[in-house]
Amino acid sequence: MTLTDSLVDFFLETRIHTENICKPLEIEDYVVQPIIDVSPPKWHLGHTTWFFEEFILKPHFKGYIIFDEDFSFVFNSYYETVGKRVVRSDRGNLSRPSVESVYSYRTHVTEAVKNLFTTTQTQELYDLLEIGIHHEKQHQELLLTDIKFILGNNPLLPVYSNSFTEHSVKTESQEWISMDEGIYEIGHNSNAFCYDNELGRHKVYLHPFKISSNLITNQEYIEFIEAGGYKKFDLWHAEGWDWVNQNQISAPLYWHSIDGVWHNYTLNGLQKVTPEAPVTHISYFEAFAFAQWKGCRLATEFEWEAAQTNFSWGQRWEWTESAYLPYPFYKKADGALGEYNGKFMVNQKVLRGGSVATPIRHTRPSYRNFFQTSLRWQYTGLRLAK
Repeated sequence: MTLTDSLVDFFLETRIHTENICKPLEIEDYVVQPIIDVSPPKWHLGHTTWFFEEFILKPHFKGYIIFDEDFSFVFNSYYETVGKRVVRSDRGNLSRPSVESVYSYRTHVTEAVKNLFTTTQTQELYDLLEIGIHHEKQHQELLLTDIKFILGNNPLLPVYSNSFTEHSVKTESQEWISMDEGIYEIGHNSNAFCYDNELGRHKVYLHPFKISSNLITNQEYIEFIEAGGYKKFDLWHAEGWDWVNQNQISAPLYWHSIDGVWHNYTLNGLQKVTPEAPVTHISYFEAFAFAQWKGCRLATEFEWEAAQTNFSWGQRWEWTESAYLPYPFYKKADGALGEYNGKFMVNQKVLRGGSVATPIRHTRPSYRNFFQTSLRWQYTGLRLAK
């Protein structure tokens, strides 16, 4: 098997996995968009397909027949270079094209990509296919968390799947891991795939610090709530305090107090909160306030990366204290793919690690996720530092 054959297999495996995520859905679920940050499942299915059509098939497959001329307008996300697109908040208004048509579109593009790679194999195509695969994997994570938000805001709180596990409870005691001061190298350092925002490996100086071995649990977070954490302005940034009061925030997303007992919506339906499980669906504002309450702080992304070999990670995206900025020597790619990361490097915080929604073969110690400080529909948690 050649390297290209292996990558095509990876591509096909990825395409199947996206559709498997949607299998538990009812047809009515495919078009719902409760908030601007959440895209309908049908749109994810189409957008990940458009990516391959736009960046691989159109420019590189001579004689390729475009499935539908309107789909570039419908399924482009934010690529100004490519052309006009549906406004993000209007994705939920796309009752057409039908779900059946979108699945036909997926089949059309998948088969065309397979056919292209049987006759044409260049490094440029290899690189485009690889980034397309990982782009779809990013959307698999978003698709799953968007589905959770859609169902979690349905008054019936329906079950998505009884087989999806949102957390595994660990019983190891919380410990402080001591890290020496010194010079540490940060950034991607192998020939394996990474995004451009991980490149520009560089050295940073870190003062001595300690980082917690475990994520903060639901029980620890309940203690914060019961201690009046959401009512103590001195724990919060001014912007975070405004956010709490304007939105009447009093607990993590999906939490409901029923007869004095905390429950949370999960993909298995409404469940009692598991005390030992890591807390999730909290904003950066909440993570910061909790750390303040504990007399601690959040780790920087550089501290996290330097220390990550000393603890297990991957259950929750972990908020850091670092602004999302380019590394030294960062160079934005030319053309449309240059819009992938660089233009978002403002007004966001970095998250590290991955989560239970992150697909396999898609995270690594240098992976940099990023979101605005108020967002919490992803599986976001926190680890303390001091």
